[in-house]
Amino acid sequence: MDINMRTAAVVHTDRLKHNITLLREKYLVPGAELTAVLKGDAYGCGIENGYPVLKELGVRRFAVAVWEEGRKLRELGADTEEILILGDTYPGDREQLFRYGLTPTVFCIKTAEELSALAESLKGKDGCAYPLPVNIKVDTGMSRIGFPAGEEAAEAAAFISKLPGLEISGMFTHFANADEELSLFTEKQLKDFLKTAKLAEQLGAKIPVLHTANSPASLLHPETHLDAVRAGDVIFGLCPVDPKLWNAMDFEEVITWQTYAAMVKTVPAGTPVGYGSTFVTDKETVIATIPVGFADGYRRQLSNKGCVYINGYRATIIGRVCMDQFMVDATEVPGIKPGDTVELLGEHFGILDMALLLDINVDEVVTGISKRVPRVTSD
Repeated sequence: MDINMRTAAVVHTDRLKHNITLLREKYLVPGAELTAVLKGDAYGCGIENGYPVLKELGVRRFAVAVWEEGRKLRELGADTEEILILGDTYPGDREQLFRYGLTPTVFCIKTAEELSALAESLKGKDGCAYPLPVNIKVDTGMSRIGFPAGEEAAEAAAFISKLPGLEISGMFTHFANADEELSLFTEKQLKDFLKTAKLAEQLGAKIPVLHTANSPASLLHPETHLDAVRAGDVIFGLCPVDPKLWNAMDFEEVITWQTYAAMVKTVPAGTPVGYGSTFVTDKETVIATIPVGFADGYRRQLSNKGCVYINGYRATIIGRVCMDQFMVDATEVPGIKPGDTVELLGEHFGILDMALLLDINVDEVVTGISKRVPRVTSD
């Protein structure tokens, strides 16, 4: 794809459609609804690029990390869909939950009481949701946020169910080890969660939706699918399980990243390259300068280590990645010239490849692409 600009992250909407269809048809248990997780601005793709595809495919449940992402969904036209805020909402921002009809995660009695009081104070105010839907978070072993599984969480749910202005729309937990094919800990977490939910209902709490499965659980643990599955990584083609398993599953990375060769020159052996002269040519070398750097999210750790592809040929990074540029050895790229398209992430070297090279999570790669890199769509 000719991006016709300095650089761009290309969001392939056809791949997003493919991934969602594959997940639904091959992996989701019948009756389990898809909740599309769009945190990290849709995993670096931009919510504005992901939401129209999801709407077209009939997705009616969403989850985000912060209320601002929920507002963006509402502004894009998600008027009646449930939008769950997976993390905490700062007290000073809680009125926004009512204004945009967002569903907060509740894991503290004090927070629930404060939300209830705020709901009563806003009751009848134009544009404010009433009652406010909330989800109860149960900590079954992640040790992050959530009421401790068992009696404490069940009693909390029962108490919250009686607070004015609030309505429990769901209860959930998060798995720590669901990327393991055989995970006794995942089994224990699920068992503890289901016991908690059952006890909560016995205590009078009505909980219409139970959800536990994240992306890896959606692929490997069908018994966890319950009423809904929260899928983020998998719908954007980001590997959430062992790469050997993933490579056989036919999901496609949704985002690629391109730029161009800004300058091409030939230098003799013994020429130092970049800050600190950390690379010195050992032969006559064709150097291409690439107009992207760590300010764009192209990591400095790729210095003297990473690679790009130019016209389908591999070119290794030489010298340090700078803030706005880096250099590659393009000696083996036949006929290279300024303006040639450079693949930073794509068919030859993808997101998973970069994550493995840098020993980081795939999500770090895509969410680390700077906002100064435009997102463009391709179908």
